[in-house]
Amino acid sequence: MIIKGIRLINFRNYSSMSASFGSGVNILVGKNAQGKTNLLEAIYMCSTGRSFRTLRDKEIISFGKKEAYIGAELSIGELEKFTEIKLESDKPKRIRMNKVELKSYKELNTGLKVVVFFPDDLKLVKEGPGNRRNYLDSSISQLKPVYHHNLSRYYKALIQRNNLLKSRRPLSELSELLEVFDVQLAKLGTLISMEREQYIKRIKKEARDIHFQITSGKEELDIKYNTNVPEGDSLLVIEGKYLDQLRRGRAKDIEIGSTSLGPHRDDFSPSINGKDLRIFGSQGQQRTLVLTLKLSEVKILKKETGYYPVLLLDDVYSELDEDRRGFLTGLFSETQTFITVTDAVETDSLKAFDKTIFHVREGYLYDGNKTWREVNGD
Repeated sequence: MIIKGIRLINFRNYSSMSASFGSGVNILVGKNAQGKTNLLEAIYMCSTGRSFRTLRDKEIISFGKKEAYIGAELSIGELEKFTEIKLESDKPKRIRMNKVELKSYKELNTGLKVVVFFPDDLKLVKEGPGNRRNYLDSSISQLKPVYHHNLSRYYKALIQRNNLLKSRRPLSELSELLEVFDVQLAKLGTLISMEREQYIKRIKKEARDIHFQITSGKEELDIKYNTNVPEGDSLLVIEGKYLDQLRRGRAKDIEIGSTSLGPHRDDFSPSINGKDLRIFGSQGQQRTLVLTLKLSEVKILKKETGYYPVLLLDDVYSELDEDRRGFLTGLFSETQTFITVTDAVETDSLKAFDKTIFHVREGYLYDGNKTWREVNGD
């Protein structure tokens, strides 16, 4: 699967830009704040319908403009697809697939899958559990779009329940209202927790082999899923136990003003040779783990779809040492890859690959063979 070309209008700092991409390695060279990450964001939206940087679409629209547009030509195996996304400051986003408008981005199924690797991913191990939950949620949503829908519904119900708890009204007055949200949270929370647990099992299987190879057999990786959602033999059994615990914990939740049970408190703990990486891992081990997870994600998507996903690497290539780069570049002959760098020298090791180099400057692209005007369609 590849993205053949893209058209952006009033998207972040791109007022009007069109570009065609190579099927191999596409290198975006430019100083900071020129638009490199913005282009990766647009590509990501063509896959998921949403941004990885903000929940507010109006932040994506160029300053002083009322709407933005993304149009992308995709090639998924033998199929050619054309995706269009229109963002308006005062209306929900509109998405068309091959000229047919979708009711919601939840219906978006372009077939395009992406794996994103950002500098902040290198903090995945040491920083709080929220980062690790976000990683799980993003990865699972690509495999199962309905997961993201359930997650959104869960957090909406959670916010409403927490607002009730913070009202500090007596339990006798809140029980009936809390019951409505508790039923929703138990049902959705059970689905979310089960999906996360299944994904952890799946990625652990892939990651252990990859990590063993990267470390030349010196490190054995394990990943454990940590949740306070009750266990059970079936979805209905877990849901019933979950609801019962929510009911019994209402007095405590009113006291603290928040919901103490649920997947919003989940985490996963990676360990190397029995030692918790979150506590004892060196910086090198942390980076190796993140690389392992990303490579595992690629393998899972390949097995699930039959195609390699598109790789989006934002300023992380220079953060990896030569050995770790080697494992990453091992995928480049199989995948379409987008790499952002501040200096083309950083990619000297990619001379053997089929690559296209773009220079990015203030929302314009330049490929070295054409003028700015020819590349960007102005």
